[in-house]
Amino acid sequence: MSSKFQIPRSEVCHGNIDDHLVCSGGWRGLEIEYDCAESSSEMDRVSDMIGGGNNNVSSESAFEDSNPHVVRVMDEEEGFDHLDKLPDHLLIEILVRVRAEDWLASACVKKRWASLFRGDGLWQTALMKRWPGAGSPKRWPGPISQGSTKRRFTALHVSSNLLAGNKSQADVDVDEVAGHVYLFLKEQLELATPSLSYGLLHGTIIDQFLACGKKSDEAHDVASLIWVAVLGNLEETERTFHLLMRIAEEWEVFLPYPYSKSYAVQWRLFERLFTDFRDCLSQFDYMNVLSRAKHKFELIPPTWLGY
Repeated sequence: MSSKFQIPRSEVCHGNIDDHLVCSGGWRGLEIEYDCAESSSEMDRVSDMIGGGNNNVSSESAFEDSNPHVVRVMDEEEGFDHLDKLPDHLLIEILVRVRAEDWLASACVKKRWASLFRGDGLWQTALMKRWPGAGSPKRWPGPISQGSTKRRFTALHVSSNLLAGNKSQADVDVDEVAGHVYLFLKEQLELATPSLSYGLLHGTIIDQFLACGKKSDEAHDVASLIWVAVLGNLEETERTFHLLMRIAEEWEVFLPYPYSKSYAVQWRLFERLFTDFRDCLSQFDYMNVLSRAKHKFELIPPTWLGY
């Protein structure tokens, strides 16, 4: 099963993001487009400090010739890394201009770089560069908290992918709430115990949107989009199989709008059981799940049929 996060073209969306981005390698499939060649007075000063005004480029450096914005940071003769001279705030200015999917590799280069990714300063800088309006104070009610700056950055990126559709990220009014709800739901399902009530979990998500001023229709639609994304990204493990089976059984209970489960969410749930986890179904489980699916959907895809 692919774990790549895809910008949704319809109600169905697959997603993957981890709050511990650098430490756990949770950047799989994420693409945050920074303009790495963006010029600024700060970066010009950094280049001057690193380059030292001496650009002795060998004829073998074809890459550097075709990429004039690349700065030589190693002195081959002395074996000295000029980046060690930089104070933390200038090094952060460099690192936040690296593509986000390369941050994990960047954190593995030096212990000092890794410590910057563990701190709050780099994430605060990246947050303000990507979403300048994120620093303005906003009322944040509801049961799901905002958390650290790193978590806020992650939540905003999730929202920009979930809610963007076919529009460019610059044209989208990013909703941070959706990102935090996505992270919350993903964590709850990954840590789920048999006693967890998925109806109550869904109700918590709806309550969060309503507390933040969303209308019932919007809360229902965005919550459905988030459920589809999270369900589509759960790993193919035995634990996930039992989790999906429990959700399918519990969701037989009717809940009033906007707490009801959407058609798209239930379809994605059964789709995963009949495709990704078909080999895990016993004959009894298969007939049980199939009867539930026929009760919910008028048409059953041929790929779901046959044990």
